[in-house]
Amino acid sequence: MAWNLDLTDLPDLARGAALLGAGGGGDPYLGESLAADALESAAGHVRFLDPDELDEDGLVVTTAMLGAPTVLVEKLPNGTEAARALRALEKRLGRPVTATMPAECGGMNSMVPLLAAAQLALPVVDADGMGRAFPELSMTTFGARSMPGSPMAMADEHGSVAVVETGSDNRRLESLARALAVSMGASASMAIYPMSGRDVRRTAVPRTVSTAVRLGRAVREARERHTDPVAALQEALPHTVYRHGRAVFCGKVVDVERRTTDGFARGRALVAADGVRADGTGSDGTVGNGLDGTDGTGTTCELVFQNENLAARVDGRTVALVPDLVTVLHADSGEPVTTEGLAYGQRVRVFVICAPAQLRTPEALAAFGPRAFGIDEDYHPAVRLA
Repeated sequence: MAWNLDLTDLPDLARGAALLGAGGGGDPYLGESLAADALESAAGHVRFLDPDELDEDGLVVTTAMLGAPTVLVEKLPNGTEAARALRALEKRLGRPVTATMPAECGGMNSMVPLLAAAQLALPVVDADGMGRAFPELSMTTFGARSMPGSPMAMADEHGSVAVVETGSDNRRLESLARALAVSMGASASMAIYPMSGRDVRRTAVPRTVSTAVRLGRAVREARERHTDPVAALQEALPHTVYRHGRAVFCGKVVDVERRTTDGFARGRALVAADGVRADGTGSDGTVGNGLDGTDGTGTTCELVFQNENLAARVDGRTVALVPDLVTVLHADSGEPVTTEGLAYGQRVRVFVICAPAQLRTPEALAAFGPRAFGIDEDYHPAVRLA
């Protein structure tokens, strides 16, 4: 069913998308600010379409930002890049775009389609190609189901626009686009994965934007009731495509290593147990090992990230692994912490969300499972599946 997203929904969307972004997708609050400006200058809202409502042969184009999230802290977009990229791709394809859609559900990139939609009077599809955030544009459920990302268009804040074509080779497209983004100052906006409404239904993770709004609202309302927002998040997940989630560690950030290379933010963070249970109810620093649903103990949790969190390891034991979503939350407020926002001294809870079914197929795991990131481990769901 179609629905409208207005200004009052933006904070919940920003929070929920950051939760689902697994630490990546860009700064959600910068995206919220840009989206608010765009909505105020339009009709005050953006129309969202359910994937089932799309015209079979309509042209849907995803819009997003590409680059290292750390760069966005200092190099702000002007907000028109995505719309210009979409118009350039529309010109290349020789037909009008009927809707835009997020490439990923995470942080800034949940908001980019709102900018393009508000400026170009387009609806947005309530779906995306990752169900979370991934660092490479070839790492999508679209690509895992043989959809080409090419042709794509990129635009920067200075007015430059480029169109890149690589046929069906999405890995080559990622390589060229990443080099182009680096030359544009390590971040740019793009219009990519042109497809029909039929293909959206076949390849996308459905209803992730409305899910993000719901999860962000659950956290906010729990705080307003003075109840545990992390518990509220866990209770809300079974009603979504994610189905399961749990806190697996609680502690203080004691070390962060972060570097920006080749258009990515790479690094690790170490969280030390502080004597509080991962679920916030005890005082012995216990942690769930996740793989079998039982509780164990741990003293440190290491997070490994490449734009997004890829793995969580407690005392050297892997408790969660990509494509499952490893999300870091402020221990008390439940607010998500992006990888570029991790800092020494923060008290956090590490929360793991089970990847949607579309992310757990053999084709998907080949595209963005552990070995796609150089992690020589087999994927096992971090939360027991019903």
